[in-house]
Amino acid sequence: MFQRMLSSALFAGAAAGLVAALLHFAFVQQFILLAEQYETGALTHFTSGPASADAVAGGPALPDPAGSAATVHAHAAGTVAVAQSHASTTSDLQRDALTVLFMGLVYISYGMLLTAGFALAESKGLRIRALQGLLWGLAGFASFQMAPALGLAPELPGTIAAELGARQVWWWATVAATAMAIGLLAYGRAVWMYGAAAALLAAPHMIGAPQPDAYFGVSPPELAASFAARVLGTGLVVWVCLGWFAGYFWARSDPA
Repeated sequence: MFQRMLSSALFAGAAAGLVAALLHFAFVQQFILLAEQYETGALTHFTSGPASADAVAGGPALPDPAGSAATVHAHAAGTVAVAQSHASTTSDLQRDALTVLFMGLVYISYGMLLTAGFALAESKGLRIRALQGLLWGLAGFASFQMAPALGLAPELPGTIAAELGARQVWWWATVAATAMAIGLLAYGRAVWMYGAAAALLAAPHMIGAPQPDAYFGVSPPELAASFAARVLGTGLVVWVCLGWFAGYFWARSDPA
């Protein structure tokens, strides 16, 4: 059984991780790179951009009468620009490669959780196929992304958030409560189970997610809103793919 869980999770997680990386590059990464420019001060909110050298100095620089200094500086500037461009390209490739690797590892881990759930479901007499896996993927999205995002939206660089430890506790509690509630709604048979599910769904949000004492930051709120929407939209697609892939590979590896 464990080998079946592991193989299904590996194949499904690798496929879903590749989808996640492609969607990240297409729809999300541009917002992160732009926010990092605000975070470093290269861009400033409510202005058209950093002040030019002429504006800072009060006027254009005087030319070098002999022209030799300008030639030397231009040559040096060109050399530095080429070196910086090469370093930037290498850095971008490394960043993209690490993103693909990270996405694969994350969704393989999520795949292990799904296949563990599949094994538990089959021990109760339920059969899991691709369609059932897709529904489990939707449940995973609701538990791990949608429900926590109601209190803690996906964070963009340059935005402000509450203390990390408190946020992690609330996030994990929300994930666990939502997952249990969905399980009770899907497989519960008694009326009290539906009441317990409703209480579990509401409890984290009644308590409330940790919030910062004051709101400030360098990234524009419009950028943060677009980033959060795209993260949730791509997350929905990837979780559906993960659930379908996991159910498909789980069914193919069924010894029966």
